[in-house]
This record gives sequence, structure tokens and C-alpha cells, in this order.
Amino acid sequence: MEKWETIDKGQFEPTWESLRTYACPEWFRNAKFGIWSHWGPQSVPMYGDWYARNMYREGTDQYLHHWRVYGHPSKHGWKDVVKTWKAENFDPEGLMQLYADAGARYFVAQAVHHDNFDNWNSTHNPWNAVKVGPRKDIVGLWQKAALDRGLKFGVSEHLGATFSWWSHNKGHDETGPYAGVPYDGNDPAYEHLYLPNHDEPRVEHQGDRWYTTNPWWHKHWFDRIKDLIDYYQPDLLYSDGAVPFGRYGMGIIAHLYNTNAARHGGLNQAVYNQKDRNPGAYRVGVLDIERNVQRDIFPFAWQTDTCVGGWFYNVRQIYKTSAQVIEMLVDIVAKNGNLLLNFTQRPDGTLDDECLAIVSDLAAWNKVNGGGVFGTRPWHVAMEGETSASQARFKEDALAWTPQDFRFTCKGKAVYAFQMAWPRDGQARIKSFTTGSGGYRLKVEEVESVELLGAGQVPFEHTDAGLTITGLPEVSPVQCAPCYRIIVN
Repeated sequence: MEKWETIDKGQFEPTWESLRTYACPEWFRNAKFGIWSHWGPQSVPMYGDWYARNMYREGTDQYLHHWRVYGHPSKHGWKDVVKTWKAENFDPEGLMQLYADAGARYFVAQAVHHDNFDNWNSTHNPWNAVKVGPRKDIVGLWQKAALDRGLKFGVSEHLGATFSWWSHNKGHDETGPYAGVPYDGNDPAYEHLYLPNHDEPRVEHQGDRWYTTNPWWHKHWFDRIKDLIDYYQPDLLYSDGAVPFGRYGMGIIAHLYNTNAARHGGLNQAVYNQKDRNPGAYRVGVLDIERNVQRDIFPFAWQTDTCVGGWFYNVRQIYKTSAQVIEMLVDIVAKNGNLLLNFTQRPDGTLDDECLAIVSDLAAWNKVNGGGVFGTRPWHVAMEGETSASQARFKEDALAWTPQDFRFTCKGKAVYAFQMAWPRDGQARIKSFTTGSGGYRLKVEEVESVELLGAGQVPFEHTDAGLTITGLPEVSPVQCAPCYRIIVN
């Protein structure tokens, strides 16, 4: 029997045809905003993402940092770093309360990154957070804190790429005093961590996938991720890439959905995130776009995942401002998407002052404007104005919004119009409430009232030229992206 045949049976089979019958649950469509803990031993050096790989790439800044701070990777390797991750000030309950107050409706815990270290008591990997380093069930502690506060709980797995990504630990320096001396990844005593990938090509990049053809790894990945699903029964599973390894990947998705449906009266309520934009692939779950957005309204629920700074804590990182994060949330929700936002934790488990300030600003903004975000759906048009987010991969520059830029959502009789820059003349003019290119026709008597959230009712005039809102205060009631609640018949 193939491993993928061991999945729980139910509505879904491990085939593309079966998985494409998936329907996104309403909880995800209503949630709009989730927070992610992209956290693990790679936070220890506080020197950025992909540290575990790049410390074995001669000449990179992380290699030089490692050699100078910890010792040469032939002597002091990743096995030694993970033992020093203690998470000694990790307070999942306190952090989760901050996240819930900030408006998060779901929380995602990183279960395993490319470095092959599991953040739970893994059945198939002795290099895990319960047995090494923190000696805590990081995923389990996150789960309890999330569920206690009514948040949906998800896990992310980045393991599919590991077998290829992790092969640099089998190399050695080409120059200098350690030329020819094997890195510690060659030591067979640590093969559980470093993997039997001696013959895997050590390439610099393989696009989104990094997926090996090694059949042993396909089966091992399946066992690890099935163990994760069975142990935590997550509401969401995120794979960092396309659906991995054919029938094995499809088996994992079917197992997630079938086990979830069995707990919900036969109706699946789970979400699977993956990054393949091919329609045949994204229909099996919810498409995730890393550090980028859709151009316009997308007909299916989707998600942007991004971070306030780098993926792992980095003392060199410049963070997004609170305003940029909020503006991204508004733009994404108007296009039928969700935002999954990572706050980079320090190795001890805490957030720095800059991250805490962003969390606080999100809470203040959502307290006023959350009605235009949570539980909404796209309006007839997503946006008005010339300013638009770049479609270039991983490009997330702050945008120079103008008072002519709007983003729209709706819920019941309410249309929510977010003005992306505050008007100095005390007026907001929304052309989308009239005829014209891309416009939506509303008769004058169909607009009942206009409220500036956080300030109250405001005067308006609705003509063939659009909706003009007047009498606005000199200062916006929120930090950025103020919202008009427009009641229509």
C-alpha cells in the first residue's frame, strides 16, 4: 500500500479532479486578517532569513557572521545553533491577546521551516523543539492560546523544499584557512538533522519549488506532515510552494479535508494554502501570494502573506510602517483577499518595540474601521484612482496615495469606501457612484446616509458626477485610510 493510500477516507480523494470540488469555508472569507509566527531556531543569530543554509555558503554575509561570531561551520554548525534556542521569554497567551486585540481572526504557527527542525513533538524527527532547544511544544502552546481566544488555528510547513535547500551543509570552503575541510553536515552522526542528501545538487536557486525527485524524501515528507495534521487538527495548512510531490501532496490535502469534515458533520471547514497560480492548482484550496497582491478583484478567496520586516529576526532590517501595513490590508480585502502578517520574534520569543507599536496601531485602527473589513465582500468595483500596488514579485514599496484613491468593500446595505489619503479641502469625491468607465449607477435617492467612521454622520450630495462628501473634520479620525460607511437601498 502506498503511503498516500493511508489517508482518512471521505469526500475527497487524492486526485486533482476530486480536490477541485473544494469550497472555501465562510470563516476564512469573513476573517480577512491573520497573524503568523514565522519563528524558529533561525531567529537565534538575529541575522535574517535562510541563515541555516547561507551559513554554509562561503562568502555570504551570514557565513561571515557565523564564522566570526560562533566559529567556522566545520566546527560549529547548525546542530549547535539549534541547541541554543531557548525561547525563554515566550508568552503565547500574552502575544495572542495582543493579536486578537489587533483584529486577527486566525493565527498560523510555523511548524517546520527549511532547516528541518520541527516545532512540535515530531514522531518522525528527533530534532524537534520538545527534545532539543526550547524543550517546549511551540505549536501546541500557540494552538491553545489561539483557541482560548476564539481564533482559528493554522500551521505552516516549509519542509517540501528542505532536501534540496539543505544540501549546502555537505560542502566545504574553496579558499582560506579551512579550504577543503568538510562542513559538519557531512558528519553521519547528525544525519537526522542534515539529511542523506549528499548527491543533491547544490544550486543557488530553483524558483518557487526546490522539490527533489528523491522518492524517500517524498514519503518522509508525507509522514511528517500527516503526523502534524493528526496531532493538531488545524483549521489551516500552509505549504511554502506548490502542492508537493504529486499523489503524496494531494493525499495530505485530502487527509486534511476529510479529517476536518469528520469533526464538522461532514462539511469540510479547513483551508489549504499553496502558491501555484495555475488555475488547476489554486482551485484545490486557497491561493497564497507571497509579498504581492492581486491586480483587481479575484473571483476566488485568496491570501497575501508578508511580514513587517524579514521572515526571521534581523537586526539590520527596516520595518514597514503601521500605515503601510494598514493600507495593504485595505487594498487586499477590497480585492477579495486576506492578509496573513508575520511579526518577527526575537529568539527569546518576545517582540521588539517597533513590532509592538505596529500591533498597537492595528488595534486602534480596527477598533474604528474594522466594520469595513471583517465579514465584508468586494463591491462592484475594488478601487478608484490612479495609485495601484506593483505586480512585480516581492515588491512591496509604500505607495504615494492621493485623496482620489479609494478602496471599496460592502456588507448588507453598507458600502465601505476607504479614502487612501486625507483630503485637505474637507471633501471626498467618489466617482464610482455614477455612470462611466468601470462605474456603478446609483440613483440619488438610493443613498440614505454617509458616516465617517470614528467621527459620525457627514453631509453628502449624490449627482450624475458621483458622490461628494462634505463637512469633513480637519484631521482624519484614524492614522490612515479613513472609511466612509455609505448606506444604500
